[in-house]
Amino acid sequence: MKNKKNTFALILCIAVLFSCSETKTYDILIKNGQILDGSGEPSFVGDIGINADTIAAIGNLENAKGLQEIDATGLAVAPGFINMLSWANESLIADGKSQSDILQGVTLEVFGEGWSMGPLTKDSEKSIKGIGDGNIKYEVSWNTLGEYLEFLEKKGVTPNVASFVGAATLRINTVGFEDRAPTEEEMEAMKAMARTAMEEGAMGIGSALIYAPGFYASTEELIELCKVASEYDGMYISHMRSEGNRFLESLDELLQIADNANIRAEVYHLKQAGKDNWNKLEPAIAKIDSARSAGLHITTDMYNYTAGATGLDASMPPWVQEGGYAKWAERLQDLEIRKKVAKEMTTPTDEWENLMLATESYDRILLIGFKNDSLKYLTGKSLAEVAKLRNTSPEETAMDLVVQDGSRVGTVYFLMSEENVKKQIALPYMSFGSDAESSAPEGVFLKSSTHPRAYGNVARLLGKYVRDEKVISLEEAIYKLTSLPATNLKIKKRGALKEGYFADLALFDPKTIQDQATFEKPMQYATGMRHVFVNGVQVLKDGEHTGALPGKVVRGPGWKGNQQ
Repeated sequence: MKNKKNTFALILCIAVLFSCSETKTYDILIKNGQILDGSGEPSFVGDIGINADTIAAIGNLENAKGLQEIDATGLAVAPGFINMLSWANESLIADGKSQSDILQGVTLEVFGEGWSMGPLTKDSEKSIKGIGDGNIKYEVSWNTLGEYLEFLEKKGVTPNVASFVGAATLRINTVGFEDRAPTEEEMEAMKAMARTAMEEGAMGIGSALIYAPGFYASTEELIELCKVASEYDGMYISHMRSEGNRFLESLDELLQIADNANIRAEVYHLKQAGKDNWNKLEPAIAKIDSARSAGLHITTDMYNYTAGATGLDASMPPWVQEGGYAKWAERLQDLEIRKKVAKEMTTPTDEWENLMLATESYDRILLIGFKNDSLKYLTGKSLAEVAKLRNTSPEETAMDLVVQDGSRVGTVYFLMSEENVKKQIALPYMSFGSDAESSAPEGVFLKSSTHPRAYGNVARLLGKYVRDEKVISLEEAIYKLTSLPATNLKIKKRGALKEGYFADLALFDPKTIQDQATFEKPMQYATGMRHVFVNGVQVLKDGEHTGALPGKVVRGPGWKGNQQ
């Protein structure tokens, strides 16, 4: 009996030893990478095992094997990056590959700066197509915001997608483009639509308050909408009412909305537009820090350039734009109205945001997006150049172009201070958004130009500001591109390298990552990104897009469904 027991013990011991030495196999094994897990803590060299769409193991996996193996020696391995302000809502319909952002490691595009792709009425369906330059044509087959996001997923897109519901969209659905307060019935309808969007997975309420019709919304209206989002633990995010002369007062409004609605709030693309306003950054930081100390959850995002991009509507008073584009263009053909508009375009004011004056020179206004083929030859020229060509004043030229093009005309404005850009990057609550589409230098995208941020915002951060100028460390930059925005949005199982999290990863060479896009030649891919995975599927291999379209809808905390 004793011998039998010893024999059994020996067999058991051998079995245990065999099982301990058994090789673990993963679908994908990434080996020897510099792992930056998104926490901001120091990086370490290690391995990552992926099974299906999930990170299965992190650490020393030297005995493991992968059905696919990647030697990441010399590469940084990070969570996929989150673009907090994306305008890829139309470009992904034209081309789901999202190449300009995938080549920078962006695996989640977040839409909804004021306008959203739902909910829709006949009027708002027209308005969403009026936001872009009109070159991308598509049929609207959805009604709600949730249906639009599901449309993208079913169509096939490379990155994950999410969205805020636009305050301007809710207003267009009820009040239209009129400059007035909503009736009680209209306000209730807006709140009901906001509630539906939150239950469909919207991240919160997004506003853009320098543009019509968002400009017409009162603080009280925004508070009421944000109270709805707050019920679902959503967030308020805003292109504030002013980034120039009334920058600090507009920040006060955002803080008031956050306080009164009991909601987390974020400032879209924090900036101080116009040289006279560059000194307002420090008092703005003091206001935000004070609010955070008092218990408000206030954060910011930015793009890493000294120029912004929008349209010529940001150079004209809101009253002339009331009623939408058709009414705006009609008014601009009235001689008396043109005189009044031209005067207001050249008169300093605190009543509305005039980016034309903020640039201080018509040479610092570039025209980049035309809808009318007969005007596309002007793409890339400054407003000053076009005015000289036409022998008209810059103000008249701007008005003429809006009428002739049938659009607001895509425009770049040089507005900001490089010193302030660096100070902002270092803020502990700063994340990043391109404020641009994600496209490719081909096909329909060649019909207009763009801002270099569409091709270089993240790479510029990691190359110029992290590696070359050492404004912040690589670990901190990765945290601000991943865990910070994911936490602010209350996204589950994304934004970090952790076991059980979705396998969204960006592998890049920290020594060579670099933006190549310039204002003269903006459609140039960033370099240095080697491999990108979205939901465990490789979408970038050795710097080349694989064509894979594994993107999923990422929903906010109010979603009434099985949360991702």
